[in-house]
Parts: sequence; C-alpha cells; structure tokens
Amino acid sequence: MARTYLILLLAIVTEVIATTAVARSESFTRLVPSLIAIVGYAAAFWLLSFPMRVMPAGIVYAIWSGMGIVLITAIAWLWYGEALDLAAVLGLGLILAGVIVINVFSRSVSH
Repeated sequence: MARTYLILLLAIVTEVIATTAVARSESFTRLVPSLIAIVGYAAAFWLLSFPMRVMPAGIVYAIWSGMGIVLITAIAWLWYGEALDLAAVLGLGLILAGVIVINVFSRSVSH
C-alpha cells in the first residue's frame, strides 16, 4: 500500500506543477509553461490510474483533488503573493481535514 500512496503523491505533485504552469502560460501563449502543463497533466493522469487499480476511484480522486487544491493554493500564497482571507484558510483546512478523515477512518481505503 505504501507504493500506491507514493504513486498517488507523485500524481498530486505532477498535477500541482501542471496547474502552476497553466497559471504562468498566459492562456497557452508562452511555450515553456504550456509544454510543462501539457506534459504534467498527462503524467498526473497516467500516475493517477495506478492507485485506482487498488482503491475506489472516488477515494483516490478525493485525495488527489483535495491535496492538489491545498498545495496549489499554498504555492500561490507563498511564491506569488496571492491573498487568502479567513474564509479561504478555513475552507482549505476543511478540505485537508476531509482528506485526513478519509485516510485515517474510512474502511473504503485499504491500509
């Protein structure tokens, strides 16, 4: 199961890189960020297919998308100075809490 989570982590990281590149591609008019985005999303979806072989698709997607949202927002806040208000921080905390609850308490995830 550790290998499955490692592959899922790689899928999350590649999706975060791709999404960050999309934000910098200026509507796909800049070549390098555009290529990073395209290759990153292809890699993310390919990697995402492996955990779905052994875990329910909804659980995999919840972890992938939830962690992606939190990490992309953190990068935008830390590196690019995007502002977050209290509601955004609380919402992100709830997303993170949901991912933790799924992984710790759900019987749908094989441990």
